[in-house]
Amino acid sequence: MPQQKQSFMKGTFVLSIAAFVNRILGFISGMYIARVLGAEGIGLLMMAQPLVPLVITITELGLPVAISKLVAEADARGDKAKIKRILHVSLAITSTLSITLTTVCLFGSEWIASILLTDQRAYYAMLAITPIAPIIAISAVLKGYFRGKQRMQTIAASDVLEFTVQIACVLALVHLLLPYGIAYAAAGATAAAVISEATSLLFLAVSYKLRGEARMPGVSWGSSLKKSKSTLAELLRIGLPITGNGVVHSLYGAFQPLLITTSLALTGIGTAMATKQFGMLAGFAFPLLFMPSFITQSLSTALIPAISEAAANKNSLLMHERMDQALRLGLMIGAPATVILFIWATPLTTLIYHAPEAGILLRILAPMFFLHYFDAPLNAILLGLGRAGTTLGNHLISTGMKAVAIFVLGSQFGIVGIAFGMGIGIVVLTLLNFLSISSTIGFYWDIRPYARVCLSMLAMAFCGQWALGYSAAMDIPLVWSVLGSIGFSLAIYFTTLSLLRMRGPKLFPFISRWVR
Repeated sequence: MPQQKQSFMKGTFVLSIAAFVNRILGFISGMYIARVLGAEGIGLLMMAQPLVPLVITITELGLPVAISKLVAEADARGDKAKIKRILHVSLAITSTLSITLTTVCLFGSEWIASILLTDQRAYYAMLAITPIAPIIAISAVLKGYFRGKQRMQTIAASDVLEFTVQIACVLALVHLLLPYGIAYAAAGATAAAVISEATSLLFLAVSYKLRGEARMPGVSWGSSLKKSKSTLAELLRIGLPITGNGVVHSLYGAFQPLLITTSLALTGIGTAMATKQFGMLAGFAFPLLFMPSFITQSLSTALIPAISEAAANKNSLLMHERMDQALRLGLMIGAPATVILFIWATPLTTLIYHAPEAGILLRILAPMFFLHYFDAPLNAILLGLGRAGTTLGNHLISTGMKAVAIFVLGSQFGIVGIAFGMGIGIVVLTLLNFLSISSTIGFYWDIRPYARVCLSMLAMAFCGQWALGYSAAMDIPLVWSVLGSIGFSLAIYFTTLSLLRMRGPKLFPFISRWVR
């Protein structure tokens, strides 16, 4: 048992480090693309990509999560034949579905573009990204296997390799294709993603060949598929609820560009300007907002089985302790990130993207996006409690409210209204997940650490604003002004936390009674 806990912590740490490296690499790649293509080119990229997640979601059928769970159980029993069957059935399903859907998308690309793309220049980028679906689907199966075997190093290495290759390909292809026009350069950027995913898949396949399951007598593709009924039922019982959530997200993502540009058109904004403004929101503001969340995402991956184990043992105290730890981590990451993204919104978008006009969008979203850092742990807790259907229902409600808010506010206030609409969706989803957990097992909360963090945030914001203004008055170059004032404000934040003597969790009933 101690060894299991050590393996769990080591795997979480490895995934977090890899996620951090990937965020840095992805941020560098995104910054280069943003500077070369500009807001208009980024808008073309964002318009071209939403169809692919839908295809991937349908072909994966939620199998990666199911594979990791079933492989771990079979490995614990030493049932290597079942592991082979799980892989054979999963690869057969994902390969068939992904190749079929990708072929349909390629042949129907012009018709799809005429419906989804408000700017037809995004057609080439959409065409270039389409072949990525079967590559990602097969990679997901292998990653699910390695998660089940608790070989997180292999997954981390493949992810880092993927982002490294992507940066190299982006630099080369965008540089080569930019002279032919912004539409071809955007297509080159999406093609770079396909090449990097293919490289990652090759690495995973070689790793499985070297360290995967050995051939077993009597266990072949044919025999596995003949006995696939029970294995398929196990996989789908776990995967289908996750698929439903992903389909809703992907369908909305596919139509979001059309929704946004249509609402902007009602304010009298032309297609080119609407594409540019959408690029500022989706390509400039959101990458900065998502940047700090890699730790909570890595934690959430490990939180699902941790909550499941505690629930199965009916250990209520352990469940609430793990919930408290996860939410505290979200608080510790989200609090300083929110202050930085709010106070330094315009300097950051100016320094990174040369787009100061995107700063207002970042400032609008930052306070509402604070709740996003809690959403991943809350969602993982619900999945660990076996309430995948609840997460789907909450996602449907919040997505519907977000779409209405975007259309209503966007048609009245332009891109600023759209930013508020997106923020409303985040707030609604987080609150719904919170209330769902409270109604299931209650919610025990020590409010004192949260109060201390809030006070530290206020001190950080006040001192950071002063430092930024002081450095501007001293005519210090922007890059040093931003780095210096952020560093000073972070020192104030952690010093204030230390002075307030933030301690470990002391659980007591807080709001569960009235929620029930």
